[in-house]
Amino acid sequence: MKEYKTISQIAGPLVFVEKTEPIGYGNLVKIQLQGETRNGQVLDTSDDMVVVQVFEGTSSIDRQSKVKFLKETIKLNVAKDMQGRIFDGAGKPKDGGPEIIPEKRVEIIGSAINPYARSQPSDFIQTGISTIDMMNTLVRGQKLPIFSGSGLPHNEIALQIARQAKVVGQKENFVVVFAAMGITNEEAQHFMKDFEETGALQRSVVFLNLADDPAVERLITPRMALTAAEYFAYEHNAHVLVILTDMTNYCESLREIGAAREEVPGRRGYPGYMYTDLAMIYERAGLIKGRKGSVTQLPILTMVGDDITHPIPDLTGYITEGQIVLSRELHRKGIYPPIDVLPSLSRLMNLGIGDKKTREDHKEVSDQAYANYAEGRDLRGLVAIVGEEALSDRDKKLLHFAEKFEETFVTQDSNEDRAITGSLGIGWDLLGDIPKRMLTRISPELKNKFWKGKEE
Repeated sequence: MKEYKTISQIAGPLVFVEKTEPIGYGNLVKIQLQGETRNGQVLDTSDDMVVVQVFEGTSSIDRQSKVKFLKETIKLNVAKDMQGRIFDGAGKPKDGGPEIIPEKRVEIIGSAINPYARSQPSDFIQTGISTIDMMNTLVRGQKLPIFSGSGLPHNEIALQIARQAKVVGQKENFVVVFAAMGITNEEAQHFMKDFEETGALQRSVVFLNLADDPAVERLITPRMALTAAEYFAYEHNAHVLVILTDMTNYCESLREIGAAREEVPGRRGYPGYMYTDLAMIYERAGLIKGRKGSVTQLPILTMVGDDITHPIPDLTGYITEGQIVLSRELHRKGIYPPIDVLPSLSRLMNLGIGDKKTREDHKEVSDQAYANYAEGRDLRGLVAIVGEEALSDRDKKLLHFAEKFEETFVTQDSNEDRAITGSLGIGWDLLGDIPKRMLTRISPELKNKFWKGKEE
């Protein structure tokens, strides 16, 4: 294997190598320094120049460093023993345990699922969080992102879902793959402690990429996680929930590498191909006809400046099937989880709810609670101007409903695992304070069966 001493330029995490043999995109590279070897990957290739991104950083690399191109791409060692283990962002053990003895080595790029081979999602996943289960239901095979803001408890919610998620009434092989990108050491310790103490680690595979790890490594972490997820889903018929946090850090790394390559920037400095890059990650979720396993994704991203029109949430919203939005206003009120049901949406919700899946009243209760809460929230603005005394009896009931909805339905403890029947029960309790004639989105049969209010 040839060695080259033709490094012409070093920029950020990138090394530019001249006059090489024909090299494939994504091929692995070894760079030999004085008494040290570093690893890299081919990022761009042409007739006279190859661009290499270096995983461990480019400090101390000079023109005398030797570059060797390996004829293989990044692969992950996969085995059933990965369950219950914690790895770093590059797939190396981080928990002090032994290296994984691989059943096979799999390329992390993965292949796209043929749309014709996709099966329609239809199974309800219970997260134990009422605002998701009843109002924005997660369905197996779906990709449903959580849009957060800096300082909001998205990591707590991610851990709660990782602990509690299950398919009700079915004893199945359920695996959680948790990948954190660009997190602080403190957050990493918190994640590891929570997984170990709650026993969630037994069914989980955890990848942790820290803030001081190279930006390049952040780009391979979600692909490592999804490769592990696909292995469990399609080789061992497991139903896998993949939680990716925080996709904003991933996109920042994408921008950093784009700037080092001196690419023409797109919107807000992010590369123009960011949509394609994100789609390559998100579209690895789904169900495949004839396969028992499935991959469901919950990507989490922090919106820069709480701006939902920022390129990262904007492009994510185009690719995924809905969004769960966290509210700073609810967080300030001390409400956990601060999920705002009004801008939140699950586009596949109707496929996973109803009789024999959750309960026959699910859709109508959800619609009625949403309508009443939206109207009650609007009335708060009016009350600030004219006072509550000026409201009609109907409006006072809706205003009161909005308060009670936040206090008893949205609010729950971080260790509280609510069954869907419990969430629906709370919904009916709240609707019991509303006169029957005002429940316009619920059929007379369901009102007679479930409504608990007093007749006027």
